[in-house]
Amino acid sequence: MLGEKWKIIGVGLLLYLFVIQASFAQTIIKGQVKDQTTNEAMFGASVIVEGTTTGTQTDFDGKFELEIKKDLPLTIKISFLGYDDYTHQLTEENKDQEIKVKLKESSVSMDVVEVKSTRLTQKEKESPLTVETMGITAIKENTAADFYEGLGQLKGVDLTSASIGFKVINTRGFNSTSPVRSLQLIDGVDNQSPGLNFSLGNFLGTSELDIQKVDLIQGASSAFYGPNAFNGVIDMRTRDPFIHQGLSAQVKYGERNLFQGAMRYAKVFQNKEGEDKFAFKLNFSYLRADDWEATNYDPATDSEVGRDNLGGYDAVNIYGDEDLAGGNDFRQNTRSYPGLGIYYRDGYREEDILDYETKNTKASMGLFYKIKSDLVLNYNLSYGGGTTVYQGENRFSLKNIHFYQNKLELSKKDKWFVRAYSTNERAGDTYDGVVTAFIMQDAARSNTNWNRAYSSYWNRSIVPRFNNSEGFPQLPGVGGDMNAYNDSVNMYVENNRALFEDYHTETRDVTNNSVRGEQMPYAQPGTEQFDSLFNVVTSNYLSEGGSRFYDRSALYHLHGEYTFEPKWTDNIKVGANGRLFAPNSRGTIFQDTIQYAYDTTFDASNNMVIDTSSEYNRITNFEFGVYAGIDKSFLHDQLKASFTIRVDKNQNFNFLVSPALSLVYNLDENNTFRLSFSSAIRNPTLSDQYLNFNVGRAVLLGNLNGFDSLITVESFQNYINVDTIGFESLEFFNVDPIRPEQVRTIELGYRGQLFGLLYIDASYYHSWYKDFIGFKLGIDTEFDNLGVPNVIQAYRVSANSDDIVTTQGFSIAANYYVGKYFNLTGNYSWNRLDLQGSDDEIIPAFNTPEHKFNLGFSGRNIIWNFKNRSFRNFGFAVNYKWIQGFLFEGSPQFTGQIPTYDMLDIQINKTIPKIYTTVKIGVSNLMGITPLVERDNGDIGNRFSEAWNNNNFQVYGGPRVGRLAYISLLFEIDKF
Repeated sequence: MLGEKWKIIGVGLLLYLFVIQASFAQTIIKGQVKDQTTNEAMFGASVIVEGTTTGTQTDFDGKFELEIKKDLPLTIKISFLGYDDYTHQLTEENKDQEIKVKLKESSVSMDVVEVKSTRLTQKEKESPLTVETMGITAIKENTAADFYEGLGQLKGVDLTSASIGFKVINTRGFNSTSPVRSLQLIDGVDNQSPGLNFSLGNFLGTSELDIQKVDLIQGASSAFYGPNAFNGVIDMRTRDPFIHQGLSAQVKYGERNLFQGAMRYAKVFQNKEGEDKFAFKLNFSYLRADDWEATNYDPATDSEVGRDNLGGYDAVNIYGDEDLAGGNDFRQNTRSYPGLGIYYRDGYREEDILDYETKNTKASMGLFYKIKSDLVLNYNLSYGGGTTVYQGENRFSLKNIHFYQNKLELSKKDKWFVRAYSTNERAGDTYDGVVTAFIMQDAARSNTNWNRAYSSYWNRSIVPRFNNSEGFPQLPGVGGDMNAYNDSVNMYVENNRALFEDYHTETRDVTNNSVRGEQMPYAQPGTEQFDSLFNVVTSNYLSEGGSRFYDRSALYHLHGEYTFEPKWTDNIKVGANGRLFAPNSRGTIFQDTIQYAYDTTFDASNNMVIDTSSEYNRITNFEFGVYAGIDKSFLHDQLKASFTIRVDKNQNFNFLVSPALSLVYNLDENNTFRLSFSSAIRNPTLSDQYLNFNVGRAVLLGNLNGFDSLITVESFQNYINVDTIGFESLEFFNVDPIRPEQVRTIELGYRGQLFGLLYIDASYYHSWYKDFIGFKLGIDTEFDNLGVPNVIQAYRVSANSDDIVTTQGFSIAANYYVGKYFNLTGNYSWNRLDLQGSDDEIIPAFNTPEHKFNLGFSGRNIIWNFKNRSFRNFGFAVNYKWIQGFLFEGSPQFTGQIPTYDMLDIQINKTIPKIYTTVKIGVSNLMGITPLVERDNGDIGNRFSEAWNNNNFQVYGGPRVGRLAYISLLFEIDKF
């Protein structure tokens, strides 16, 4: 406790010293760069103060804004690949005038011209972390069907597609369909679901038309971005309506009945003096598509038998065929049940349970008011919702789900901001597909009763048919060799497979359809009985015996930051934030279960009356943090040192400190080296703390208080399966209360230009994880006087690893500019998990390929002269991705091997300036196919092929991702 106290005091003193420093004046210059021939705005031109590393880059409209701290006069140099450099003398007399520049194409051959701009801002060059960037142009030229999926083509990035509507981005290992170790921000707003505690990809994000830039920051970043910026940050910035006004619209059509429409409109109003004063922007987008179906009917990883078992098996995407109750294995009991073996229930296929019609609606409104030229008040309201398939511990239908975000921010550019926002969610008709299948089967018979009925019919009606038949083995007498008898029975069954297959089919039909009392027959998909039962189960909440979720959770966040610029250093940044979680699931997800209260009274006739009221155990969780950072340049701005420290506190855990230190050395204008030490913390999620969710096979529990006397699964299985061992063979264990997870990372990197035309970005990292959060499995039960277990319940309890987990990796990306229009790209990533010999039962789900790479070739603004005719404004892009196979560890149902796969994406585009339109035709996974059922009328349009071709799994338990061809029309006009 004393150490924590001194850490807090030290941080407080540091903040105090930062705050008392004085700042000095600076000069802000503005301008615009265009092409001299076409008069088109030039995106990505370099604007730099000569003799320094201070600079910026023009935006999509060719505009730039640069803050200068040096004394005037000085020289500004503007350059772009393939154009002559332009220099501008900045003095006290002209510093307030906007710089208007038209660059002239260089007369020097592109074969010898030197690259003057890497299309990176100086800030990006000097970033101490590995940062991958996708700007407006890259978003437009992306080969994937949407820009978010295109992020998977960047260096070191893992993309997981659980469905068309739900894609997850992750970096540096521990990939998951529940990305709790990465942070996604949109204009500084955390885009996570308040109840689920992680981002749902871009399903709740922003429209492609409004994206200005995406920075994907890899590695531990808590000191910069706060808790849960553990393995990386996806930082999205939308377009400023003061800069990007006008009308944009996009329509996209594609395979799988894909339709997407989007619109953006922004307008600026000026005051009497002609100054921009008020602006607004409106965004709307709608997507619908037929989702990929999860139809993997291979045996699940833990299925004891394969496809050839006569009594069935546990398939990956069939739910309810799992062995949940025991009593279905008679392979060692051939005396009374010869030929029965092991058998499984029918279950229900996922395609009969989940809603595969993906719909996604997103809308937002932003209001911006300039109190002063550099002081802006902004209010933003956003909505996202729809229906898609989500994969977590089970497969879920996020049906008619709704999210609302409100943000209010007051900011002075590059100086300070105060930001407050809230996120509210409504689960709508969301339900658990796996639990739905379990409940629907139990409506006919419980697993225990079904197993008993199956074995009873076999013993009573099937065994007499072959028990005394010719060739069937004779049961040995007392003391006979039962092992030999078992082998003989198995051989007989194998030699008569067709006959015993009929026996199992008969037994299954009788067991499914014979009913007693209030039982009902097994509901076959496609029947009225199935539809009626399905509607009942998915309409009732989990707490009421159904499979539907109740979730009205909320998140409230307040964040402030201030940047000082004292003379003795470059800048000092201080900030603080607080966050309140308010989960509300009424016991369907969390431990906020209903509590009943009874009040007994008597009426006038002296009859007893019981009044019942109920309320829920409300859960709230509060956390806050403070941070401070300092940047200092040395050696005439060649060396830049940064130090940041952050302290975080969650109401249920101790104070935690996240320091970060980096050195960035600019050898010259073209070569930059970086060395950094960074750290991050991850507070246990609401699920890690408060979860109480029955997924059928087990109850998933949060773990704030610990759990005592669980029985190991292995010792319990031995106890119930082996008659010769006793109670003393059971192994008990306790689970300590959950603790925050911490990581420390060292990273070495290089960015630079080689041979004039080749841009390289490479990095190596090594990370150490402490108190890694995973889970432990155990059994809780009571035993009767004979040692027979009663009411067996399996639990999965959130827990920390006792040992250190380490990871390391290397990545490199290269861009080579070919001629005037073309660009060759490539990147390679290597990631490895090292358990250092640990046998800790908490197995980290690394879920990351050791090797992967991308190769790309693209052209932009191509001019093609043919027979005295000039064809302009063509572009194209091709990207090839290769992913090495890896083990994907999810829930017991969804743990298995992802085979090695590759994908080829292509697109071509043509811009028609006269009508402000860009036409784009693309194909994602060109070598894949789109399997659809053949129409009854014989039309060829939608055919199903068993040859999956290049369709691939990206998450175990999810669908095969096939080809998706599309065409889009993009209309953009600057002012309207």
